[in-house]
Amino acid sequence: MSEDQKTPRRRNWGVVIVGVIVALIGLILAIGGGWLVALGGSPYYLVTGVAMLISGWLLIRGNPLGGWIYGAVFVWTVLWAFWEVGTNGWALVPRVIAPIVLLLAVLAVMPLLTPRISWRRALAGGVAVVLVAALTGVVLGRINEPAIAALPTAGAGMADPALMQVGADWPAYGATYSARRYSPLAQITPENVGELERAWVAHTGDMPATEQAAKMYGAETTPLKVGDSLYLCSAKNILISLDPATGKERWRFDPKVADEFIPYTAACRGVSYYAVPGATAETPCATRIIEGTLDGRLVAVDARTGRPCADFGRNGAADIKIGMGDVYPGMVSITSPPTIVRGVIVTGHQVLDGQQRWAPSGVIQAYDAVTGQLRWAWDMMHPDRTGLPPEGETYARGTPNMWTTASGDEQLGLVYLPMGNAAVDYWSSLRRPEENRFATSLVAIDVTSGKPVWSFQAVNKDVWDYDFGAQATLVDWPAGGSVVPALLLPSKQGDIYVLDRRTGRPLTPVGLIKAPAGGVEPAQRAPTQRVSLWHTLRKADLTERDMWGMSPIDQMVCRIQYRRAVYKGFYTPPETAHHTIQYPGYNGGTDWGGVAVDPRRGVIVANYNDMPNYLRLVPRAEADKKGWAPREQSRGRLGGPEGAGDPQAGTPYAIDVNAGWRLPLTGMLCKQPPYGGIRAIDMRTGTTIWDRALGTARTNGPFGIPSMLPITIGTPNNGGAVVTAGGLVFIAAATDNLFRAIDLRTGRTVWSDVLPAGGQANPMTYEVNGRQYVVIMAGGHHFMETPIGDEVIAYALPRRG
Repeated sequence: MSEDQKTPRRRNWGVVIVGVIVALIGLILAIGGGWLVALGGSPYYLVTGVAMLISGWLLIRGNPLGGWIYGAVFVWTVLWAFWEVGTNGWALVPRVIAPIVLLLAVLAVMPLLTPRISWRRALAGGVAVVLVAALTGVVLGRINEPAIAALPTAGAGMADPALMQVGADWPAYGATYSARRYSPLAQITPENVGELERAWVAHTGDMPATEQAAKMYGAETTPLKVGDSLYLCSAKNILISLDPATGKERWRFDPKVADEFIPYTAACRGVSYYAVPGATAETPCATRIIEGTLDGRLVAVDARTGRPCADFGRNGAADIKIGMGDVYPGMVSITSPPTIVRGVIVTGHQVLDGQQRWAPSGVIQAYDAVTGQLRWAWDMMHPDRTGLPPEGETYARGTPNMWTTASGDEQLGLVYLPMGNAAVDYWSSLRRPEENRFATSLVAIDVTSGKPVWSFQAVNKDVWDYDFGAQATLVDWPAGGSVVPALLLPSKQGDIYVLDRRTGRPLTPVGLIKAPAGGVEPAQRAPTQRVSLWHTLRKADLTERDMWGMSPIDQMVCRIQYRRAVYKGFYTPPETAHHTIQYPGYNGGTDWGGVAVDPRRGVIVANYNDMPNYLRLVPRAEADKKGWAPREQSRGRLGGPEGAGDPQAGTPYAIDVNAGWRLPLTGMLCKQPPYGGIRAIDMRTGTTIWDRALGTARTNGPFGIPSMLPITIGTPNNGGAVVTAGGLVFIAAATDNLFRAIDLRTGRTVWSDVLPAGGQANPMTYEVNGRQYVVIMAGGHHFMETPIGDEVIAYALPRRG
């Protein structure tokens, strides 16, 4: 026996540490992989875990065979990854990035185990791995670059049936009550937008006074510009007028909304402007700003001075809660601007979701724009009534509400109401026939009589919180050589319908799909559900392969959750014994930001969310043990984001929704990116012109740590877009706190700016003194987990000369 053979090999702690890491990862993958196989899932994790256990054990013992085995595991992993997901770059990230990092560690210690492998060779091998990975990433990026079709040829545009017109102004939330979010201004173009700079910054001064209030703030306002003034509301309804050229404050009016009236979010999306017919410039409140408040009032102030209009209601306000009976603070709030057609203010309101079956009524109300007197009230359970309920009675409780914004046709005298669901979203057995008829529907109301003219329902007996969030957008529709007055109706399911706005008749194909049966109310579930056959933003059903994470471990956890859940595809009914997967989730498709339409080019611009929900109905006894109670019984306690622990009192089940389906430890989403996108659609054909992910990864990362990576991942987004005649789309909305300009022709971002807070608001644009401005509210949003702020920011090209 030689001396070398007699001398025991010295243990190298670097090798041991690498071996322990490989073995521990292998142990986790083997245990989890065995569970996944038992659930009918992929065997990859079990096989890989066992091989890594062997590799790690050999490395700990100083045997170089452990390194070679891990090399074989890596090759097998790469082959499996490309077999399972092909060249999908985002899908490859959790499958190969972490194994590459571990391979570099193994290569680094191999010279300590095998004298034939020098440090130079190991370093060269590591460099080669990195270079190949980088080159592969570049190639995959090119392969996955979305296609771009040609824009339609510009035409003469479309007539706007709204009373006001957009030129240098922006007189309504959606530009006009047609809600096209389009401006004919063309000073800013893709060629010069790179020069865009901040022209001014104003502050609302409305920031939360307490830590509890900070958890519920989310300013979403879109200012109006009429003549020489800009008008907006803060998170808690402070009305402000600014000089549109400088941002200097002219006046403010505080309606004094207390924190106790904040629902899930302190949000005021906008205000409404009204000019009194025949009034002279000297007449008080000849022009007025009208807003709905979080405590359920309509407030009217003089547009010139900000003083309350004495002739409106009582001291300038009308209380919409009259006739509703008991209303606990925060249960009824107006978060969206009212719509004014033919001098009639039409408003809905938000009824706090998920609290109790017999929550306050979702009644739609209309008031005289001059006097503030109630014109009519549409209570779907009492269609014969037109005003307040009789003495001793209330508007029917628990009925579907309209929490978002209506659109209006001045010529037809119709307002279009995107209706929500009954007072609890995930239980339907107690709903009345009228609720089943009008829930999750667009309802056209005659503004003079307050009577429904027609309705179009998108979901039959909705138990998925798929209420309509977006305004309907009014367009002229070519049909048979003529033009039909139509509207575009986007939904949270991702479907876009085109309806004749006079009758509600579909102008594009609408079909029925077979819906899954089962759930806790099988007799309530409809056998079929309606879908648009013209265009949808919805993607294919989820599969186990769509599960994601930052590493094979959390991807495996998501796969296990997927296999344990009940998922039968689109419209899977909620369960109680198991979690169910809802895809798309309740935040989109399209939510309150709506769509934008370029009427000259005939292009629809729609941003959308692409995330699932992971939810479970919680039996009443279990919910009671958790302390889930309606707001009035829990002293205003809010358990977190909407749906996460909602009691649904008065039904057998509470609801617990993991919105976005996050992992509890890392906070990563279980579905692979993108989580949100933006798409341009040819309005004439319904075909996609371009479709791109919206939002970068700069503020996102595991454990809530911002990665600061400028990689377009496609984030969740709330808020809409503005499209201009200059060929640009302006949008914030995403969780990366960026305000961006997108070239309408290509979908490419051609300019961006970092906002001081989240931009979960619709932007707007206007012109003053020959200069075009673009404005966005940077207020943040607690649900989107973006920073809150009070900045209103205006951008413009540099002054010349």
